[in-house]
Amino acid sequence: MSLPRQMHLGVFILGAGHHIAGWRMPGAEAGSENLDLIVRVARKAEEGKFDLLFLADAVNTRPDMHPSMVLRLEPLTLLAALSMVTRNIGLAATASTTYTEPYNLARYLGSIDHMSGGRCGWNIVTGAFAEAAANFGRDKHPEHDERYAIAAEFVQVAKALWDSCEDGIWQLDQAAGRFIDAAKMHTPDFKGRYFSSKGPLNMSRMPQGYPVMIQAGASEAGRDLAGQIAEIVYAVHQDMAVAQAFSADLKQRAAAFGRSPDHIKIMPGVSAIIGGTEAEAKAKLATLGECADPVVALRVLAERLGHDLGGYDLDGPVPDLPPSGIMRGHAETLQALAKKENLTLRQLRNVVAATMGHRLIVGTPEQVADGLQEWFEAGAADGFNIMPPWFPGAFDDFVDQVVPILQKRGLFRREYTASTLRGHLGLPRPEWGG
Repeated sequence: MSLPRQMHLGVFILGAGHHIAGWRMPGAEAGSENLDLIVRVARKAEEGKFDLLFLADAVNTRPDMHPSMVLRLEPLTLLAALSMVTRNIGLAATASTTYTEPYNLARYLGSIDHMSGGRCGWNIVTGAFAEAAANFGRDKHPEHDERYAIAAEFVQVAKALWDSCEDGIWQLDQAAGRFIDAAKMHTPDFKGRYFSSKGPLNMSRMPQGYPVMIQAGASEAGRDLAGQIAEIVYAVHQDMAVAQAFSADLKQRAAAFGRSPDHIKIMPGVSAIIGGTEAEAKAKLATLGECADPVVALRVLAERLGHDLGGYDLDGPVPDLPPSGIMRGHAETLQALAKKENLTLRQLRNVVAATMGHRLIVGTPEQVADGLQEWFEAGAADGFNIMPPWFPGAFDDFVDQVVPILQKRGLFRREYTASTLRGHLGLPRPEWGG
């Protein structure tokens, strides 16, 4: 007899909170370089039996970026540290296919998977910010579709490198003097359009075979890549019907690539502001709004729409701007929301200040649980990427008050039943592909 379907939960850790003013809330702690805070959040997520924690990244910065993104630790190094202070929770981070090399990244991710006992996830990004190119001595950021072609080949060569060694390569036979089974080491000698890497990778096959593959693209190229390789998809949705259609589309694409639709988990971002009453929760949201820097908020909105907004009237309608080829999923979601709600540019700016375009639920713990359950049971999501507006308090509220309701309703696990991230997600371990 099959078990009832249960939702998956991840926490998206931005050290200063997801609301641009989250770090200014009473009791909030700030800092994406605050290792003590991040460790406490990771342990709290594990206490709540979360599937995984997630660290985003970018390889550029400016003083007017979202406070959580201006200065931060390199995420793969941070995951290695977190692997030493957690036991069960999955550990995932962003790494760019445009500004890293497959051999190096395959080693980094493989090391984290070994060190954690099989808990590593890789968020595959092509790089949204053109200004990053200059940091790597490049004159130009690749165009949108080319970045996705590069990403697809990058994953191919990474998988080939991870399959340099078959399972069971270790021998450690002291009497015979046989350290490894040399016949189980192979040279991929990958040659493609964008990358070549001879190999083999100097590492045994990782516990999960490959890290769990995560992707967040919403364009046609992004959806095709997700259908082909993604096992978790992070999505930006405000409307349940749109989310249902997106989920159905990605699962159909996965099937078209010969994959099981059950092996791609759609996890939209959700920010929850929780109060003992709905009025109390709304008061917290109002406080956050009063503390927000309007200049930074407009800049964050401009990034998501992919256009400079300096010349537009804040109290006029949101301009109908063409897709920019940057954060298309964010841009399409925000444009649709503005039209549906008849928002001014100022109002849309304030929405983005709170959630960066993701869904916001404001209310009691029961109302938050209801909002998650509705989308989950409607097939709009397989789970949720929780984006606390500030740390640690807003996340503590979610774990202490919302998770028990989901558990009581039979929607979420009470205990871990697996030791790997693939196990938490019900995903198979890939067979050796050499």
